Amino acid sequence: MIKAAIVTMSDKGSRGEREDTSSEEIKKLLYEIPAELIEYTIIPDERKTISDTLIKLCDELQVDLIVTTGGTGVGCRDVTPEATKDVIDREVPGMAEAMRMASLKKTPHAMISRAVVGMRKATLIINLPGSPKAVRENFSVVLPAIKHAVEKIKGDDADCASPWH
Repeated sequence: MIKAAIVTMSDKGSRGEREDTSSEEIKKLLYEIPAELIEYTIIPDERKTISDTLIKLCDELQVDLIVTTGGTGVGCRDVTPEATKDVIDREVPGMAEAMRMASLKKTPHAMISRAVVGMRKATLIINLPGSPKAVRENFSVVLPAIKHAVEKIKGDDADCASPWH
């Protein structure tokens, strides 16, 4: 079972001024992997706080998957991609590109998404937008690849493709 964590970036949510409905969408979709949610937190849009939280989840709790929501746009407080890049060892650009391409079919605003997907040690980190609708649309795109990606990140050395017949 994949051990997962959800981190919501929201200034208002972290102060109790807004309900976090995006994480509820993520929780529903995690069951499809299947993944067990072992940690959930809501924090302000502060680059160091985000980075420190991601490091703790990767290095101390050693979760397999971190799904973030919020802070991926172009607003002045949207720093989730930068904080994620501060801590990852390698990017997984195909997943982020796939989410943007699928979203672009629904809204031109997908062009301003700066979401990042990457790895830190044996943890896959996926940035998602902050709205429940965008979470559902974006996470559904990468969902079929998550289990395989986590297996590979954790050291599975089986061939990825079937041999030609």
